[in-house]
Amino acid sequence: MTCYFLESTAFAKLFVQEPGTDALIRLMEAVEDNRKLIAASAPLEVYAAIRRSERAGSLSAEDAAAALEILRMEAARMVQEPLNPAVLEAARQLLDRTVLRWPDALQLGAALVAREMFQGTEIVFVSAAPQLLEAANAEGFNTLDPAKEAAATVPATE
Repeated sequence: MTCYFLESTAFAKLFVQEPGTDALIRLMEAVEDNRKLIAASAPLEVYAAIRRSERAGSLSAEDAAAALEILRMEAARMVQEPLNPAVLEAARQLLDRTVLRWPDALQLGAALVAREMFQGTEIVFVSAAPQLLEAANAEGFNTLDPAKEAAATVPATE
């Protein structure tokens, strides 16, 4: 069985149209909810990004409201890795050995802890951030950039 850990840059694509949005939506439609993983901090990070876009004028108030409602519903359906001491320690260790920024280390740390919890399950790390994808590869994850790997990556439903 394969699970997909959506880091915030990928998770945001479900709510705001960007390169890779359509491919990611197709992937998420093909995957059962219990195989969609996010860090507990991801919904807040995406919420902040939507509000920033609205304040900058690149997203209308109506579109922002719609995106925030979809965000609330989708986040509730996904498995959320809590920001517990194990995740914080994994993130600290990543900061010691990588050049990741702390929010990215927190995301990858959550994925590392989730991988330990779901032993025997492949976890694909999904992100649109090249540096984070590189770090995830170095940690032994298979990775997916929805903007680059489009529809060919959508698996058959298991």
